[in-house]
Amino acid sequence: MGTHRKALRTTAVGAVSATLIAGGALGLAPAAQAADAVRFVDITGDGGTVLKANVVMPAGADGAHRYPLLVLPTSWGLPQVEYLAQAQKLADSGYIVVSYNVRGFWQSGGEIEVAGPPDIADASKVIDWALANTPADSQHIGMAGVSYGAGISLIAAAHDKRIKAVASLSGWADLIDSIYSGRTQHVQAAALLDGASLVTGRQSPEIRQIFDDFYASNLSKEQDMINWGKKRSAATYVDQLNKNGAAVMMANAWGDTIFAPNQYANFYEKLTGPKRLEFRPGDHATAELTGLFGLPNDVWTDTERWFDHYLKGEDNGINREEPVQLKSRSTGGYEGYPDWKSVAATERKIALGGTTTIHTNVDSGADGGIVFLSSILDQIAQLPPMASIPLLPRRWAAVWQSEKYAAAQQIRGTAELHTTVTPTKESGTLVAYLYDVGPLGLGKLVSNAPYTFHGRTPGEPFGLDLDLFSTAYDVPAGHRLALVVDTVDPLYIEHNPSGAQLTFSSPANDPSYVSIPLRKQ
Repeated sequence: MGTHRKALRTTAVGAVSATLIAGGALGLAPAAQAADAVRFVDITGDGGTVLKANVVMPAGADGAHRYPLLVLPTSWGLPQVEYLAQAQKLADSGYIVVSYNVRGFWQSGGEIEVAGPPDIADASKVIDWALANTPADSQHIGMAGVSYGAGISLIAAAHDKRIKAVASLSGWADLIDSIYSGRTQHVQAAALLDGASLVTGRQSPEIRQIFDDFYASNLSKEQDMINWGKKRSAATYVDQLNKNGAAVMMANAWGDTIFAPNQYANFYEKLTGPKRLEFRPGDHATAELTGLFGLPNDVWTDTERWFDHYLKGEDNGINREEPVQLKSRSTGGYEGYPDWKSVAATERKIALGGTTTIHTNVDSGADGGIVFLSSILDQIAQLPPMASIPLLPRRWAAVWQSEKYAAAQQIRGTAELHTTVTPTKESGTLVAYLYDVGPLGLGKLVSNAPYTFHGRTPGEPFGLDLDLFSTAYDVPAGHRLALVVDTVDPLYIEHNPSGAQLTFSSPANDPSYVSIPLRKQ
């Protein structure tokens, strides 16, 4: 691993340490309020591994009545008190709630398996324990979690048909498409996860090797890494999940820099049972954060409504609402759609004409931002990463712009880039950015996505199709859109040999364009 990669890991560990200190405070307040109602227990997981857990039950619960059960696996790196505020609220409304620290983290035994088979077996063991030791109803069981807990919950529902409802919040359905999309390592996201696990848990030799091969761009291990990720992705088990029939709610943020929204939307379309998809402004787990403090929170409110309907049978109307609920990054209201494909009513293409050559290895100034920080600024203050489009150096950045729009353009869904690339080397990386450009040329980032290729013949053109990360953004009247492509971004590992160049062209028989998905005006 190079010196810059070691420095990145060290910085990540320090940042994670500070975050976890704040997270500890997050847990202490609800814990103090709910201490008399919480029972801390040890649960024997798969292979005898001890899982530290807590149980919150409805007031006056006894063996005379059965209550629906909710199982909450913790997030990556967070302790078992993470959900206490929400657990207390759910218990007050009639649920038995069991939250447990996943193996390998904090006081739980074992090593980190990254939602591997032992983690999924653990979820079933926790359900077994709850049915044997609490007045939980075996016919009404749900799972929920944020981030790591979300991914485990989805996969567990595919393996344990006792799970009737799931709320997967800021999670993943396709692990590889999350941190290796476009065949490109999302290095800041990986370093954050790596750092958190080094501070709060015990990495297995397998995951340490995965991280090392990932950072080193070890192509000889690429297929092994992909197979490892598929085993840990709910998308691999979607047929079994559909067969089991669990009601699945998924919520995520448009700017999630760890688990991008595309992979959630793609998975949602493959579900055949009761389902709901919610997207909001923010970054990884920021949309759910206030709810962990016990404050009012839309995500947790909908989570409780989801379980109330599908586990308690309450007629609260959530099943009659439009199942796809979006909040634009530019406006405050929610928009409902019958399915994901209806989000974009039409598409408008921006032609990427001419022939443009750029040099590699230099950051042009067009960037996707900083993991967490940039999307949080966008969530709170509508300040996404920015760049002066006229000042971007054309030696290192290819730039195309639309005409000024007479009316506002409501972008909804996934912009798609199609172009022809001619490389001078067999490998390379490019990053595409879509900007909202104001009258003074200042561009606000709408979306981006990386793309890496290997094994190409130098001088031979090839077609490239790239989905940018899905979003909901309103371009004001009088603004224009710009498509920028460069080759270096701190969010990603680049694979451009020194001195390489990339040429973008638009053949007459296969013109280049970026397709913009628009809401019905």
